[in-house]
Amino acid sequence: MAFNHLANDRPRILVVGGGYVGLTVASRIQKDVKASGGVVTVVDPNPYMTYLPFLPEVAGGSLESRHAVVPLRQHLRDSEILAAHVEKIDHRNRTATLRGIDAGDTYELTYDQIVVAAGSVTRAFPIPGLADAAIGMKSIEEAEHVRNWVLERIEVASLLKDEDARRRALTFVVVGGGFAGIETIGEIEDMARDAVERTSQLRSSDLRFVLVEAMGRIMPEVPEARAESVVAHLRARGIEVLLNTSLGEVEDGHTLKLVNMSDKSSAGVVEADTLIWTAGVQAAPFLKNSDLPLDERGRVRVGADLRVTGDDGPVEGAWAAGDNAAVPDLTGGGVGGFCVPNAQHASRQGVRLAKNLLASRSGGQLEDYYHENLGAVAGLGAYKGVANIKGRSFEGPLAWLMHRLYHGYAIPTAERSARVGANWILSTVFGRDTTPIRHARDPRLPFLAATGNAPEAKKARL
Repeated sequence: MAFNHLANDRPRILVVGGGYVGLTVASRIQKDVKASGGVVTVVDPNPYMTYLPFLPEVAGGSLESRHAVVPLRQHLRDSEILAAHVEKIDHRNRTATLRGIDAGDTYELTYDQIVVAAGSVTRAFPIPGLADAAIGMKSIEEAEHVRNWVLERIEVASLLKDEDARRRALTFVVVGGGFAGIETIGEIEDMARDAVERTSQLRSSDLRFVLVEAMGRIMPEVPEARAESVVAHLRARGIEVLLNTSLGEVEDGHTLKLVNMSDKSSAGVVEADTLIWTAGVQAAPFLKNSDLPLDERGRVRVGADLRVTGDDGPVEGAWAAGDNAAVPDLTGGGVGGFCVPNAQHASRQGVRLAKNLLASRSGGQLEDYYHENLGAVAGLGAYKGVANIKGRSFEGPLAWLMHRLYHGYAIPTAERSARVGANWILSTVFGRDTTPIRHARDPRLPFLAATGNAPEAKKARL
């Protein structure tokens, strides 16, 4: 089946994914392509780009969730936007198989050139009970849910008589010691303590936060000395940091059995209602259903000029960048010789890819992607942060300010930067909003109760 209502009589550049790379490429080429008689088509199941570095702040209630996303239709007015999943890429025949977000129908979409910018998804492991108990931190919906769930657990705990249930409700576990995990636990710890201060039935000492990391250190992107200082900072705030420790099993949805990585012995048990998984990412799985060359990790193989490149050289009409691509790091600083998957690289790769794609259409010279990492910044809650800029380390309010200035500027479009800035100003003036939105996971529950059809197990939640 084909999309009969789409422009099939013009050369099409298909952009798979509306994330950082997809949005950047489409925004920079759409007018030129349209002026030359072609069309840019962006395919993504979400009608927005998510600025992933802001997810911890959304989870911590420092930022409104809608301000951490960029609406595609509003900012890509000269492109076709399709809310669909790409299931297969047949580049030999220049065809992509799409499936609508709420329908079983599949569609065949032809193209002339393709930009693979599907990003990455959460990497999970076959840990017993993990799928039933944990939530990731890779989407705006997950971040919003974490915020409401943490605050709801505090409200629930304030009236619990059972001490064990109370402790479980007030115990929050994050698995993964990369930037996502460190920033997430820092933000929610800050938010939870603000919420408890406003709850007369609880004390701050009732809260428990646990960070679990399988490696012997956290944040591999920063110098080891800085990573150690972050661990010391978190522990000073009462956060338990368990290194060389992994999650072995989740029993009954809340009994977390930990494993010592050195000898696979038991590292103890943690009872918690909240388990947040941030232990890595992987390339979008659908790429395996393509005839594009992939590496052993499922990423699209590309050259330094961001053209898809196989054993026989560049693949005509195919480009890729971002988390779903194995982009060579010409600085020599990347892990395994490739750029690390982060927003700093994705934003710059998108710009270079757009320039090279336009140059290829006009017979111009292509340039290699080269970017020396300037450093890293991380927010750990209000006025708390760490930064490493060109070898210099910062921490505390100055690092927190650096984090906000950089990401406030880096989020695409001036409109979003303005909304984010306004949100931060309001939070600074009036304080963090710690009101949970109840029934966000099941918004029809009050109506079902009114009609007498609410499940018995859920009625108590009203």
